[in-house]
Amino acid sequence: MSMTQHAEPAVTSPPAPGPKETDGRTSERPLALRLLARPEVGVFLGAAAVYVFFLIAAPPVREGASMANILYSSSTIGIMALPVALLMIGGEFDLSAGVAVITSALTASMLSYQLTMNVWVGVVVALLVSLGIGFLNGWMVVKTGLPSFLVTLGSFLILQGVNLAVTKLVTGNVATDDISNMDGFDQAKKVFASSFEVGGVNVKITIVYWLVFAAIATWVLMRTKYGNWIFAVGGNKDSARAVGVPVAFTKISLFMLVGFGAWFIGMHQLFSFNTVQSGEGVGQELIFISAAVIGGCLLTGGAGSAIGPVFGAFMFGMVQQGIVYAGWNPDWFKAFLGVMLLGAVLINLWVQRTATRR
Repeated sequence: MSMTQHAEPAVTSPPAPGPKETDGRTSERPLALRLLARPEVGVFLGAAAVYVFFLIAAPPVREGASMANILYSSSTIGIMALPVALLMIGGEFDLSAGVAVITSALTASMLSYQLTMNVWVGVVVALLVSLGIGFLNGWMVVKTGLPSFLVTLGSFLILQGVNLAVTKLVTGNVATDDISNMDGFDQAKKVFASSFEVGGVNVKITIVYWLVFAAIATWVLMRTKYGNWIFAVGGNKDSARAVGVPVAFTKISLFMLVGFGAWFIGMHQLFSFNTVQSGEGVGQELIFISAAVIGGCLLTGGAGSAIGPVFGAFMFGMVQQGIVYAGWNPDWFKAFLGVMLLGAVLINLWVQRTATRR
């Protein structure tokens, strides 16, 4: 009788687990690096440094009334910097934003005064005009494929010329007439240019609007589908379109949002000073864009936040008023801003590289 031997299967024990290897991409980064990756962190640190600097260099800054003036100056920049920042995140520019503010104010003032109408009629018409300018800018960019830099540069020149020519034609002067005695003026002033007291300090209403608009913009960017669309079209509009993002609607609406901001600031200026100089607004668009860039919005689009431009606008207001309180020559203001802009860009670049380093 033959016997058949069956080989027993070899039993091997699994290797002892060793230390888990990581390549740096899947491991969790330290909290400090994750915070540095946020676009608004660098500008926050810069704003804090500028604030401390002027606290030391300009003692009047420590007073409540001085800080109220600084915040007011910051708010008039910051309210416009917010929609400009959203537009930049969406991958576009608007060089007509500064003169569009004056166009809005001129429209409301001349329509109300020359036609002897309630100022609210002028306010509403000015809103429609501002939204229309934003729509035309966005429509031209979307339909022609031209860079928004060129389209809005053309709008800038057109509006600058129209502001001067129409104002001279209608009023015979370079400024509009005083509308402070017209119907509806007091009510409109309460909405756009009022103030209230906090601890004996006079605070402008624009500061409240600025913070409310910043909170709304942050919520839109971080919590809504529209916010995702903004980041998507700014990152790559073709890819965004391929996944169903309404690229044309998003870009045009962003330009119209800039128009809304121009209208709001235009109304504030009109009801603060009762009259408008038609040649103003030139150069302000660079201030708005700079506040957004300092706030961490990339020039290439697709990245940024709404909180960063708040700190960027505060830095501008701090420098603008701090130079005066320090008793320095205000002619250095633009030079100081240029240095601040370059410094902020370099700091943001360093922060991003540090945050993404393995």
